Amino acid sequence: MTNMAPLVSRFLRLVRGLVIVLILPAGAGALAQDTLRVLTWPGYADPDLVKLFEQRTGSKVEVTFIDSDEVMWQKLKQNKAEDFDVFAVNTAELQRYIQAGLVVPVNTGAIPNIAKQLPRFKDLKAIPGLVHDNKVFAIPYTYAEMGLIYDRKQIKEPPTSIRALWDPRYRGRVLLYNGGSHNFSLAAQVLGDATPFRIDNKEWPAAVEQLINLRRNAQGFYNQPEESVEMFKAGGTALMFANYGSQQVQLLKAAGLEVGYAMPKEGALAWLDCWAITRSNRNAKLAHAWIDYLLEPQPSNALVTRQGLANTTSESQTLRHQDRLQWLEPVEDVDRRSMLWERILSGDRAKKVLAP
Repeated sequence: MTNMAPLVSRFLRLVRGLVIVLILPAGAGALAQDTLRVLTWPGYADPDLVKLFEQRTGSKVEVTFIDSDEVMWQKLKQNKAEDFDVFAVNTAELQRYIQAGLVVPVNTGAIPNIAKQLPRFKDLKAIPGLVHDNKVFAIPYTYAEMGLIYDRKQIKEPPTSIRALWDPRYRGRVLLYNGGSHNFSLAAQVLGDATPFRIDNKEWPAAVEQLINLRRNAQGFYNQPEESVEMFKAGGTALMFANYGSQQVQLLKAAGLEVGYAMPKEGALAWLDCWAITRSNRNAKLAHAWIDYLLEPQPSNALVTRQGLANTTSESQTLRHQDRLQWLEPVEDVDRRSMLWERILSGDRAKKVLAP
């Protein structure tokens, strides 16, 4: 019997090894053979951050970058959503993905780092568009408020109202974003609308007149943040509507410009990008792990230090406690806003702008 002991011991070790091999694929190693397909904006999935996630999960991440909401929609609508598992989208755009059935609810219980988010982002029901039928469809990730950037040499006191863009003292010295949706929301704010994303039929003439007046103050119109910096550097700019918020502030300061940043008392328009999961995702567990990972300190802080954006886990360096934000919502008619804005840009008078 004593001579059999070594053989029995070796047999037991072999059995234990086989059990471990059989158990691992169903446990922590379940993610090891998977690929996560991410659709997102530049700066949201930097290579070093992606590599760390891959090392931690044993998975592979394929990132596709887009540069506009429309490009994202084209990539995800209909059957094309099968090419991606998780994507970053703002709250206003999220609505059409929900209506089209292209996203699935997020399991907040699988994202423990939600507990690290600021109170304003934990209250998901208070953010328009995130919750439908008591189901959460996206998790807040990063945002930018659209404040007012001003030249400290020309403007000594920070502007307090969005009306400063219309101030005749700055005629020909105001930089504006070239976008109909946001500019009509600015006009609605000036007109005192509580919800600038819904313009009633009777309000269109007044809104158009406001933007015609704003055009008279314009030094120029930009599309991308880098473009706004070049225009600002060209000289003469006193005030700029910051469509990209703190990201533009960081770029301007890096260019050596002495600028200040202020939030309008009416409430700054603000976009909030969130992570959502596609209906056709191949691995919901890995998608949830990705969202949870990006709420950790290293990825969250990278948004601030590298991109000049705000994250959802630490207080913004550009916002004060009393500053109000108005999260973007779908507008009543994006095509109409764009068409009317193009007419305003061309120099048409109000009667011609509103013509059928």
